[in-house]
Amino acid sequence: MKIEIRNNNFILHSSGAVFWKEQKILLISDVHLGKIAHFRKHGLAIPGNAIAENFNRLDEVVALQKPEKIIFLGDLFHSKINNEWNLFAYWVNKIQTEIVLVEGNHDIIEQQNYSDLNIEIHKELILDDFLLTHHPVENEWFFNFCGHVHPGIKLKDVGRQSLKLACFFHKEKQMILPAFGEFTGKYFMRPYENDKVYAIANNEVIRVF
Repeated sequence: MKIEIRNNNFILHSSGAVFWKEQKILLISDVHLGKIAHFRKHGLAIPGNAIAENFNRLDEVVALQKPEKIIFLGDLFHSKINNEWNLFAYWVNKIQTEIVLVEGNHDIIEQQNYSDLNIEIHKELILDDFLLTHHPVENEWFFNFCGHVHPGIKLKDVGRQSLKLACFFHKEKQMILPAFGEFTGKYFMRPYENDKVYAIANNEVIRVF
């Protein structure tokens, strides 16, 4: 799905990522690496291949868009370091692309670990007319790209059947990205008159509101 915001062009990808064409930047939020390994360690029956799926999706969207920079909008890693960190380090060295992390509430790993991988860390970033954060913020001057919420939308038909889909939630001065990671859950949001909702369904991004 191609959209325009403040005379800039963005591509909404079915993985949950956003590609900013003018800047050649890929925006990704809430990957929560390490969460699956954490759950498996505590006995939850989550398939081990779910870990690989996060990296497969990262590879797919990077290969498609060929960004010069990747900016993760927080909650890149779920909590403390576990064996998924080694997989992430391997992935970073493999893609050879500049990476920046905008800190989220789950990003508690020592910054030196990111520095060792040449990853910059910021509380927030301002690029042109755009403010990049983890938590949604309202700003008078800048358009805010953010995450944290894991937005979802419920769609119902006349037969009372419903779909629950992850979505990009686009307000007048803000877009909340869906969670990129597997097993991250959704917070179902209700759009108002001027909001736009782009749902992810069957590897497509579709405007539903």
